[in-house]
Amino acid sequence: MPEGETGSVDVQLFEGTNGAVWDAFVASHPKGSNYHRYGWRQVIERSFGHRTFYLAVRDRNGAIRGLLPLAYMQSRLFGRFLVSLPFFNYGGVLCNDQETAALLLEKSAAIRRDLCARHAELRHLGTGLEGLETRQHKVTMLLDLRNNEEEQWRAFDPKVRNQVRKSEKCGLTTRQGHLDLLDGFYEVFSRNMRDLGTPVYGKNFFHNILEAFPRSTRILSVMKGETTVASALLTWFKGNLEVPWASSISDYREMCPNNLMYWEAIRFAIGTGATTFDFGRSTPGEGTFRFKKQWGARPVELHWQYLLEEGVPLPELNPANPKFRLAIRVWQQLPLAVTRMLGPAIVRNIP
Repeated sequence: MPEGETGSVDVQLFEGTNGAVWDAFVASHPKGSNYHRYGWRQVIERSFGHRTFYLAVRDRNGAIRGLLPLAYMQSRLFGRFLVSLPFFNYGGVLCNDQETAALLLEKSAAIRRDLCARHAELRHLGTGLEGLETRQHKVTMLLDLRNNEEEQWRAFDPKVRNQVRKSEKCGLTTRQGHLDLLDGFYEVFSRNMRDLGTPVYGKNFFHNILEAFPRSTRILSVMKGETTVASALLTWFKGNLEVPWASSISDYREMCPNNLMYWEAIRFAIGTGATTFDFGRSTPGEGTFRFKKQWGARPVELHWQYLLEEGVPLPELNPANPKFRLAIRVWQQLPLAVTRMLGPAIVRNIP
């Protein structure tokens, strides 16, 4: 239903299950990213039950000039807020000009007020929009890929190559698949999240991702015999392959399963014709940041920007917030089965 008509453009709530027009704009725009794709709406709604608002600015001919996907989240602990997009590293405003961006922000602010939400968080990669409160506490780590795996292998630091060889000498092997490897992936992922003190997503979240994007997702697992000791979910779009979720069992750390897993993922990325490999989100200076940097990855800033009332402080929904430290320590002591049962209900409202 058209709303907010201004001159030659309309701000619309994009509805329906057919996102072909939406996805065509995302694919054609130079900053169109994986998480702008319409299929993620289905994943969020089916996995978490969140209400979504997918905004599109159209011209008089019906052509899309800009878009913004939003998900509405609410809980007693964290209150009400909008995010573009929760659970992922980026999303945010995608458009060609300042006028279109202003219309999308204006409509987003109106939705926030109507819902009595505390803020709207817009996650942008590389650069943000002017005039918005911004937090730049995270980066994503991008590796520019070589033309073939032989060149890529030679480009690595000798330490990285030695760790990959060590994992192979320890008898570790790899498997690639899809839904057939989901159980092993989730076994490792849920255990790792418990050990980190973080509530775990339900298995259905990953099932829904694999189902929504059957031709651009894959699970890669590292095996010791028939035991999954490390596993990652890969997703790719427009020449960029990303590893948003990857875990390993700490008991096998000395065998360097992570190194073998990422090397096989990089090999696969090169085979798909990808030009960049996204290791995922990190905090500069921390252990995961250093691990990813040793592969030659470069940090690219994530600009998380906010629409909120004047005088309202920026939200602090992250594990570094001191008020969550006790909860993290308690969670780490819980039995794994309990965390798998309780985790999904908690994490659904942690963006």
